[in-house]
Amino acid sequence: MDINDIIKPENRVYKRPALLNDTHMHYCPGCSHGVVHKLIAEILEEMNAEDKAIGVAPVGCAVFAYNYIDVDFIEAAHGRAPAVATAIKRLQPDKLVFTYQGDGDLAAIGTAETIHAANRGENIAIVFINNAIYGMTGGQMAPTTLLGMKTATTPYGRRADLNGYPLAISNLVAQLDGACYVTRQSVHTPAAVRKAKAAIRKAFENSMAGKGTSLVEIVSTCNSGWKLPPVQANEWMKEHMFEKYPIGDLKNV
Repeated sequence: MDINDIIKPENRVYKRPALLNDTHMHYCPGCSHGVVHKLIAEILEEMNAEDKAIGVAPVGCAVFAYNYIDVDFIEAAHGRAPAVATAIKRLQPDKLVFTYQGDGDLAAIGTAETIHAANRGENIAIVFINNAIYGMTGGQMAPTTLLGMKTATTPYGRRADLNGYPLAISNLVAQLDGACYVTRQSVHTPAAVRKAKAAIRKAFENSMAGKGTSLVEIVSTCNSGWKLPPVQANEWMKEHMFEKYPIGDLKNV
């Protein structure tokens, strides 16, 4: 029996979003992806955008978003989600078109697609999950991996002279004329979740209003990739990730 069938309607203050499928998620316990999925489902439901929304999910942990959010989805090749979203929005400008991407996708193989879509001011929303590692494929170094951070391919820590510097791609996007809204948020506390929800909703509304490209970066954890329990992963993120990727708006026009 569903919990919503047990709780009396007059006592219910929270319920599962109707657009979040009752499907067992494959994400690791404590992963930020599930929280962001819930927010997207809530926002689309609140905007009455069920029949207008089209999501684009590429390769990586993000690819399975179509299993959990009950709206139309198209799977893109690795890194190409902004290009696919561009085509969808231009062909169907009345649709709410968004991408859902990880840092190994958006900030690596998809750098060109991201930069040029934003530079053109495509009326799409980009949801960017940044956990500073390749989570699905074994925990390799990503462009966003911090200096000194140990990964499967940097077992002694990332070195600037050997591996280059971490890429703060949202800062680059914020410099582009076609980008109307660029922000960094997180989902590690209830207050942070509320702010992240407001940011994603604003990005979706910008898409529908034709204001240009919006990018919402969610600074996230990867418990399995970082080899930390969920609580410790959140603490590590606050102590290390937020210094390089500070929370807040980078552009809002």
